[in-house]
Amino acid sequence: MTKDISTVSTSRRQFLRTSAALGGAVLATPFLNRRAFAAPTEITMLAWYGHAEPDVVAEFEAEHNVKFKPKYYTGGDNMLGLIAQSPAGTFDVILSDAEYVQQLNAAGYIEELDPKDYPFDDYFPEFQQFAGHWQDGKLYSVFARFGFLGVAYNTEAVTEKEAMSYDVFWNEKLTGKVGHFDWHLPNLGEISLLNGNASPYDIDAAAWEKLKEKTSTLRPQIGGFFDYGGTFSSLQNGQMLAMAGIGDWISGTLEKNGAKVRSVIPEQGGLQWTESFSIGKGSSKADLAKKWIQYSTSAKGQVKSANMAAYPALIPNRKGWELLAKETPEEAKRQGMLLDQSNVMDLIRSGRIQYRQLPIQQSLEDWNDFWSDYKGA
Repeated sequence: MTKDISTVSTSRRQFLRTSAALGGAVLATPFLNRRAFAAPTEITMLAWYGHAEPDVVAEFEAEHNVKFKPKYYTGGDNMLGLIAQSPAGTFDVILSDAEYVQQLNAAGYIEELDPKDYPFDDYFPEFQQFAGHWQDGKLYSVFARFGFLGVAYNTEAVTEKEAMSYDVFWNEKLTGKVGHFDWHLPNLGEISLLNGNASPYDIDAAAWEKLKEKTSTLRPQIGGFFDYGGTFSSLQNGQMLAMAGIGDWISGTLEKNGAKVRSVIPEQGGLQWTESFSIGKGSSKADLAKKWIQYSTSAKGQVKSANMAAYPALIPNRKGWELLAKETPEEAKRQGMLLDQSNVMDLIRSGRIQYRQLPIQQSLEDWNDFWSDYKGA
């Protein structure tokens, strides 16, 4: 079969006339479609679980046509090991606990950042130049979120009054029902506070021996050592009735979903965990990594961080507090982030919270070795 040549010519002339009338839109459309449906750029993120999940990153991914590829870890030592085993440039974005930033920097794993790129003027003063994030006046990591560690407990088995002291972990009714989040820094830090050490990670040889002795007496009470998922489930199902080394970052998620679990800061004080974002050394997508850090530390991104499904957190951005109070006022109240009343900043300013740190007078290996021996006892 053949087509009439005049029909073909007429059709072509009609197409060209239509295209011209639309200002070239018909011709341009295929190119617009190709851009619209371009494959997203992949960004690698090394982080605690939850930071690259849709509830946190979906909006940013859609806006910038990117897709996060996460590698999740538990504990700073695990994080350092994963980076050490990976070629430079493997991770575009690195979320780390604040106490490990100096080690990341010393090892050459993270890039220097420009402070002017980030909204520090919107931060509470305590967090604008956070210890460890800066070295010789240069910025290497941006404070993103924080929380407190104290006593997490089952409200049907333990009263709030009992939970207001770390001594509750030795209570006979909890024998075999006390769990440890399996990381030495938070657990030993809490018991160091119980021992009366005002600076729980800066202790001399005598105080270190006393800390090991006191911790060892807790071993008969312990029903298990748990990672993130195990900590979550063992509190949820009542396998563990109290948990050392954690706080609202786990119990808060359970509490919001109806579990009889909550956390308090005991009379001996609590610890602050702090998470921050860095750009991995050698990243080929440093510009996108910077945009992500800017987004996550903006008021909008901070609200998503505070409400993270995996584990909630406190946020350092004052404007983030204001937006949180508008968008999710119940959560702002639950976490104590309301500006017009007593709030979590009062705990810090009153001296009841100490920053979690690496050991100062002992080596990290000393603490690691003791923790391994303790677990195996």
